[in-house]
Amino acid sequence: MPVPQDTAADAPEDGTDQAAAAPVLREPRDGIPEPIADVAELTATAARFAAGTGPVALDAERASGYRYSQRAYLVQLRRAGSGTALIDPIPITDAGADLSELSAALADTEWVLHAASQDLPCLAELNLRPTRLFDTELAARLAGFERVGLAAITERLLGYALEKQHSAADWSTRPLPESWLSYAALDVELLVDLRDALDAELHRQGKSQWAAEEFAALVAGLPSRPRPEPWRRTSGIHRVRGARGLGRVRALWSARDAVARRRDTAPGRVLPDSAIIAAAQADPRDERELAAVPGFSGRGARRLSGTWLDALSSVRALPAAELPAVSVPSDGPPPTHRWAERDPAAAARLARGRAAVAGIAERYALPPENLLTPDTLRRLTWSPPEPVDAAAVRAFLADHGARHWQVELTTDALTEALAEQ
Repeated sequence: MPVPQDTAADAPEDGTDQAAAAPVLREPRDGIPEPIADVAELTATAARFAAGTGPVALDAERASGYRYSQRAYLVQLRRAGSGTALIDPIPITDAGADLSELSAALADTEWVLHAASQDLPCLAELNLRPTRLFDTELAARLAGFERVGLAAITERLLGYALEKQHSAADWSTRPLPESWLSYAALDVELLVDLRDALDAELHRQGKSQWAAEEFAALVAGLPSRPRPEPWRRTSGIHRVRGARGLGRVRALWSARDAVARRRDTAPGRVLPDSAIIAAAQADPRDERELAAVPGFSGRGARRLSGTWLDALSSVRALPAAELPAVSVPSDGPPPTHRWAERDPAAAARLARGRAAVAGIAERYALPPENLLTPDTLRRLTWSPPEPVDAAAVRAFLADHGARHWQVELTTDALTEALAEQ
């Protein structure tokens, strides 16, 4: 296992004179391309990008906070010899097609994305799937950078500032304003150059193999477990008492979700979580009482007052056996704040394990969560393997998704932390 050299984290990242003088990119070098919006144009674009050279930069724009779905409303690409393309997938998918033709054209090409885990799901919906990728955000984390946003690392490594004023825009807007299209094109303008600078830094630090394993895991698809009761993530639910109160949260959450799905609107724009919690606590029985609950006095909430009152009324009629459980069994350990009371030995193991991971992470200039996920560490220290030895710990980590480089770095220290009395 190579020992990384001095890391890039030692360089200043705050407001230095050099950072303040960075020129701001305002226009793509080749101009703003017209969005591609039909299958014939897509076919020509796929051929153009297949003829390009080197990695291809990709990005996608969603309408998070505005729409129910997490679909891509714009896909941006840039490749040497091919230029930049902006693809509007909405009319293409409405015509019954997808972007698989483009995916096939780029099948043997390395894709460069920033924060790939955010964009890969919506690209997969369009049948755009990489076989190799380079994630510039993840690379920056592994290189020890404290600020890993696209604008921050572009300015630091390439000396250009990017404007990010449209990052939270409603990208489902049509037609898209020219300033938004310029912003979208600039997001891929320097991405391949950034990839090359980060790759050189990872090589300098001896972390290239670590990055390769992380990128391969992204391509393979990191495992995710769907939550069986997503309504339990309603913000503020800890303030609701009793099974029937939780039943009201569930009913209102489900009613809101149905409205949001039907309208293709972000659920929070239909009804905020705070209103669901307030209504679950107050249990209003008519429109007058409902209007007095915070969050239900607006015109939109009043128009749906019948929906909310019906949801609340349905809970009153439920037998106790059909109400949600107050506490939910979990396949994982309990919340860590309860460990000291329930199992002091496990709490001590967790403290030692966290210290071990933090020490290794500091040595290699890594965020601790990128060295080992907190969930894996909690599971290991709550229910350690028997007997506690390096082979058993190594197998446990691998079974829980740790990559080879993570296993190699942490096994010995975690074995010692588990075995210590």
